[in-house]
Amino acid sequence: MDVPSIIILVFSFLFALTVHEASHAWAAYKLGDPTAYSMGRVSFNPLVHIDPIGTVIFPFIMLIMGLIPIGWAKPVPVNPLNLRNPRRDNLWISAAGPASNLTVATISLILIVFLKLINPNVVYFLRANLSQMGGFSRGFYPLGVLALILYFMAYVNCLLAIFNLIPIPPLDGSGVLMGFLSEEAIQKYERIRPFGFLILLALIYLGILRILMMPVFIVINAIALS
Repeated sequence: MDVPSIIILVFSFLFALTVHEASHAWAAYKLGDPTAYSMGRVSFNPLVHIDPIGTVIFPFIMLIMGLIPIGWAKPVPVNPLNLRNPRRDNLWISAAGPASNLTVATISLILIVFLKLINPNVVYFLRANLSQMGGFSRGFYPLGVLALILYFMAYVNCLLAIFNLIPIPPLDGSGVLMGFLSEEAIQKYERIRPFGFLILLALIYLGILRILMMPVFIVINAIALS
């Protein structure tokens, strides 16, 4: 993968992760818990959300494997004593991150469609650069470059949403799932938390993550490249 593509991917990943975590903190604040808000986590500064493993090591492993970088950030602190309905509210707080990423992805795709209406040549620029990944193979075309950035924004945000909905701690899917489990089941489920990172590495090695995310690639390409 060439340097311009890596720069766009890293920017898209950090932006997606920042929106994701800020949305968790904002949802917690709206549901009655100001803990994350008071710690400055309702912020678009990526530095306040970085987790060494989830934001640096895990995405780097995916990059060197030729995959789109995805991962997770530092968990947003939530005090259940401040929530009106802890079980229900924690579910919504967990879901807020993926929901924000899907919103960004949808907006990005809408903007790509708008750019295509302005100038249909945007499609040819996207196809050429995505097929070669050679650093703007057709020259610097402002609308095309903008469309390429939006394409990666849509792709990374969709992948981050789907990845985080996998029900393996510390991902958001585990928080959503626990909203439907009994207390006894939650205690048993929490036993896998120390092994979450290893399980995720196994999913990558076995190609299961690639299979889960293939439909995203197909849908985004159908909208952006047709």
